[in-house]
Amino acid sequence: MKYVIVIILMLHTLCLPAQTIIPSPEKIVQSDGEFQTKKQMNLFIGGTKPDCLEYLQNELLRTSELNQVNGKAEADIRMITDTSLVTEAYRLQITPDYIEIRAAGNEGFFYAMQSLRQLASGQNGTLIFPCLKIEDSPRIGFRSFLLDSGRQYQKVSTIKKYIDMVAMLKMNYFHWHLTEGLGWRIEIKRYPRLTQTGAFVGKGPEQQGFYSQEEIKEVVNYAAGRCITIIPEIDMPGHAEAALVAYPELGCFGDTIEVPENGFTKNIFCAGKTHTLDFLKNVLDEVCELFPSTYIHLGGDEAPKGNWDICPDCRQCIKQYGLKDSHDLQLWFAATMADYLKAKGRKAVFWGDVVYHDGYPLPDNTVIHWWNWRGHKDKALREAVKRDLPVICGTNYYTYLNFPLTPWNGYEEQRTFDIKDVYTANPSYIKDKNSCLLGMSCALWTDHGVREHMIDKRLFPRILAIAEQMWNRNEPETFEVFYEKVKSQKGWFEKQGYLFGPGLKEEITSDFSWD
Repeated sequence: MKYVIVIILMLHTLCLPAQTIIPSPEKIVQSDGEFQTKKQMNLFIGGTKPDCLEYLQNELLRTSELNQVNGKAEADIRMITDTSLVTEAYRLQITPDYIEIRAAGNEGFFYAMQSLRQLASGQNGTLIFPCLKIEDSPRIGFRSFLLDSGRQYQKVSTIKKYIDMVAMLKMNYFHWHLTEGLGWRIEIKRYPRLTQTGAFVGKGPEQQGFYSQEEIKEVVNYAAGRCITIIPEIDMPGHAEAALVAYPELGCFGDTIEVPENGFTKNIFCAGKTHTLDFLKNVLDEVCELFPSTYIHLGGDEAPKGNWDICPDCRQCIKQYGLKDSHDLQLWFAATMADYLKAKGRKAVFWGDVVYHDGYPLPDNTVIHWWNWRGHKDKALREAVKRDLPVICGTNYYTYLNFPLTPWNGYEEQRTFDIKDVYTANPSYIKDKNSCLLGMSCALWTDHGVREHMIDKRLFPRILAIAEQMWNRNEPETFEVFYEKVKSQKGWFEKQGYLFGPGLKEEITSDFSWD
């Protein structure tokens, strides 16, 4: 029997397209021949000039000089606006004489370029593309990757590296986790101690540093040039130890704050103090000036209420607003911050913890980020749908890519999974149509000291399965067929600068280390 399986896999492999694209296009038809680039090439733009032309020249056709012409017939590259296509969709045709891209707008043209990048081979500065036709559009509209810069600080160049990765995988949101107990990373000019002190409370390697407002503007612009919106996360009320070291008066009792090496403590922002609420609103003013994103993530997870239960200010707030308890107080707190963002035309994203309990109503600009499958299965999803709130699906099983394939540091056996688990058992991959499902996310948290050089082999190749689930509209292929595609593209992704770790648990050798 095992020999039959091997033969089937070999036949599947032989049937794979000459060039594989991940995530897979909706429809691809190959034909004979190839298109080769030249040092001088003509470009025709039919309709609106897309913003990604600079990307086309600098990232894809570096060895060619593009000259814009007025006639389609004389063009080597044709970019034609087609308003009959949906947003982000594209049509790509490659013939021996030209490459033609059709899209409704900039996003579709850009995603066609990402497909072209994976199709390209070449020698001596000439790029070669196989002749084919592609019709493609995403399965879901919201496709996000989270990078945790709170626990571990990464250089700006590293942030850009993973923005490039998000672009290659046709994701459209980069969720940037910027505040945490181990570090406050975003410069807030009104409160300089947040970065003067709060950015340096961590004592481990790569746990000190922050991003100036100029650096943040640079990163936001860099992402926008790749059709990516950056969603900042400013944690509240929990995961606030770094901010409370800098400004102890923002807590319930002004205590000396313990900064946890991992996890979190009971020291959270005080919901009952007016000056704490004013502080957080002032922070959000500057955050909204820096980030044009419709979505602003406000955290809301893992906020122990021990201090709130005995804090006179919190108890008074509960009484004043007729709240049931400290859990209801968090809902009131979340609604207050969401309302503040609503006045700015923004949506407030919260982790699913905020809908575990009934109570104070959340406003209609609230989005729920479902994450804790390990602890609560689909409770946050069900509760959000019951409240008619949009949901981002990004469960710790199986989209938290900091979970290794084998135990490491604080990650025990129960917190491990491989690419087959992702592809075949990901709770976040929901195919049923539901108006509340906004989209999917995946994450790289840096708990337990995941440093810059450790990131790639946690992401790759498992993130390719998640990108496939986010983008590909077709019925999934068998895991065996998909994994052959992944292995066929390993060399291409490594040429782009991304190292692969093992994909399957049985591939791990005795000399492999997650460090």
